[in-house]
Amino acid sequence: MKKVIHSDNAPKAVGPYSQAIEVGGVLYISGQLPVNPATGLVPDTIEAQTAQCLENVGAILREAGCDYSNVVKSTVLLDDMGDFGKMNEVYVQYYTTDMPARVCYEVSRLPLGAKVEIETIAYK
Repeated sequence: MKKVIHSDNAPKAVGPYSQAIEVGGVLYISGQLPVNPATGLVPDTIEAQTAQCLENVGAILREAGCDYSNVVKSTVLLDDMGDFGKMNEVYVQYYTTDMPARVCYEVSRLPLGAKVEIETIAYK
């Protein structure tokens, strides 16, 4: 059975999609932009944006009864691959052991002028 997951501690979707869907013990979290859910603002630096994306992921994970240790796959979208190292410096603060599988792509643009967006799959 498919279950829609929504957290008020993560930003609302900026389009016609759910924050996350849980089905068959797998949680599919839509790409999280670096939007602060309390203020609606996007930080300036890649480091702050990466942290905000991962905080948003964390809020959705908690809403579904999970945490970062449940994550099995991340997809990171960057608007500049030159930010790869700085993004990684923040990323490893959230995933410290048993790193999830991951892919990282450079894209030409992201919604709201963001520098990074992170999509996540977790297993319960």
